Amino acid sequence: AAALERLPGAPARSRLAGNLVFSGGLRVDGTVHGEVATVDSQPGTLVISEHARVEGEVRVSHVVINGAVAGPVSASDHLELQAKAQVHGDVTYRTLEMHVGAIVQGKLVHAGQVPADVVELKRATGE
Repeated sequence: AAALERLPGAPARSRLAGNLVFSGGLRVDGTVHGEVATVDSQPGTLVISEHARVEGEVRVSHVVINGAVAGPVSASDHLELQAKAQVHGDVTYRTLEMHVGAIVQGKLVHAGQVPADVVELKRATGE
């Protein structure tokens, strides 16, 4: 497993204004005002720690949240919502692990779901 990089500066007091694009793994302990995504949608791991906050869209294949996200979250592979996670936005995932205490205020959408076609039923005739 690849090591997770950490945002520079004092972890809990770090603030980043702007979009954050990374490769590999990243742990956020501070606040990010902007999108968080991997380079060219490559596989990656994002950890949003207990005291961290992201205000913007999150698009990463593997996401672990134990802090707060105000915006939509899209995890193309796996999403883990730990006990102190608070997500205010729609969540798209392929696999989901949700611990007791985690909060999602938004829709949960399974990435593998494809809207079913409407099948028209014909009434059977007695003839």
